[in-house]
Amino acid sequence: MELYSLLFFVFIAVLMALYYLVPSDHRYQNALLLIGSLAFYAYHGVFNLIFILVTSLSVWMGALLMDRLSASYGARRKAETDKSVKREIKAEMTRRRRAVLFAVLILNFGILAYLKYWNVLFHTSGLLFPLGISFYTFQATGYLIDQYNNKYPAEKDYLRFLLFVSFFPQLIQGPIGRYDQLGVQFGSRRSIDYESFKRCLLLAGFGFMKKYAVANLLSDSISIVLDGNIASLSGSTIFTAVLMYSAQQYADFSGGIDIVTAVSGMLGIRLMVNFRQPYFSVSLGDFWRRWHISLGTWMRDYVFYPFALLKFMQRFGKWCGKRLGSHAGRVIPAGIANILVFFLVGIWHGAELHYIAWGLYNGIIIALSDLAEPFFKNVNDRLHISPLSRGMYIFRIIRTFLIVNIGWYFDRIYDIGDAFMALGRTFTSFNLRSLTFEIGNTMLNPDLVSPAYVLGGFALAVIGCLVIFAVSILRERNVDVYLFIRSRAFPVRFALYQGLIFLILASFMLATSAGGFMYANF
Repeated sequence: MELYSLLFFVFIAVLMALYYLVPSDHRYQNALLLIGSLAFYAYHGVFNLIFILVTSLSVWMGALLMDRLSASYGARRKAETDKSVKREIKAEMTRRRRAVLFAVLILNFGILAYLKYWNVLFHTSGLLFPLGISFYTFQATGYLIDQYNNKYPAEKDYLRFLLFVSFFPQLIQGPIGRYDQLGVQFGSRRSIDYESFKRCLLLAGFGFMKKYAVANLLSDSISIVLDGNIASLSGSTIFTAVLMYSAQQYADFSGGIDIVTAVSGMLGIRLMVNFRQPYFSVSLGDFWRRWHISLGTWMRDYVFYPFALLKFMQRFGKWCGKRLGSHAGRVIPAGIANILVFFLVGIWHGAELHYIAWGLYNGIIIALSDLAEPFFKNVNDRLHISPLSRGMYIFRIIRTFLIVNIGWYFDRIYDIGDAFMALGRTFTSFNLRSLTFEIGNTMLNPDLVSPAYVLGGFALAVIGCLVIFAVSILRERNVDVYLFIRSRAFPVRFALYQGLIFLILASFMLATSAGGFMYANF
């Protein structure tokens, strides 16, 4: 049941009608959402329900057990008067709670690793890969770690926790929610808000436009170039295909997030923001604070900080500070933690070498840029260049965009040798004169794609990219796009809405294949 299928629309319409017609008690709404979420998941494979039930039940029970250990040992500490005994009780409590934490984490990440990586590592086939397992595993284990850190009270109601883990709009590709932001919203009744509903309809339309008019229309052309004979192409053609992939991936992923955010919003549930104009970033670190925000914050809170604050990393930082200076002592441990984080992000995408290389590339670039920050600041001061000037701001955006796109070589070109070859040819054989000829014989060849696509599909994709760019500029300037459109005169509003509908319908007819969402594979 894809997010853009007719069956999904019928499913949403029926669920929403029942959702707002049930008696005025949030428990009935939650029951409908839970039934709908499990039915949505079962539609993609009834056997998959076993894994999501194992994850939700083990995490929920683990959190309750840690909560009971805290209460039991807390009572013992309160009754004890000897300070040394109090410390021993606290240490024993911490050991037991940590044992529960590690046991549940090993169970769930073990299941994830086995299902996701066994086929790749041992070149086998046949293992079922449950829909959205990476997303709901990260979401559930994040809750468990929060419980270990006593961030908020443990959820006593298993069915409500199961709804938090299995909530269907975010199940396919996120965002990765937090219980104190998402789960608590299931504690009260949601009523329909027509203004919010219209805002969500516009957001969904924008998401469908991204998916159909950009991601789907560019998909085949990118595959023809980057899945073909890389050695026979000029660097300019390869680079053009990578730029197209940059647009495709952003349109596909952010478009899907727009759709699930809109659907969730129509149900009165607010999901966290997962994108914030990433191609306006001024550094690679800034880019990753704007792209797939929920994964970035998950890695920051549950990997980066715990690792960087380990005692041996703190001691290593002090050692670096004494020998290399205070700046190095501060950023080297953080740089190592960043490399670890992006190595894991690469593994999260897949166990193949090209994903690992992509992750390490990002981690190393961020670590080196942080380490070299005083050098670049000194150069700017000597040249009297202000980092806040408009020219420098634009330069930093373009520089970051190019750095990000170099990384996409390793993300998209599945053979690591071909990825390095493509990158090398981009720098050594960037022949603009070959670009038109090669594009004509690959991306726009009617023998490879439909004539209709040759005539209009690529033009629609370009228009779709321009629309995304215009909306991104407005959002970057903190303009509420919905209110901006609502404030226009009726003829302008009508033209904009009809233009959006035309882009969706025309691109739907021209695309050679519908294609699922890319991040559903992760």
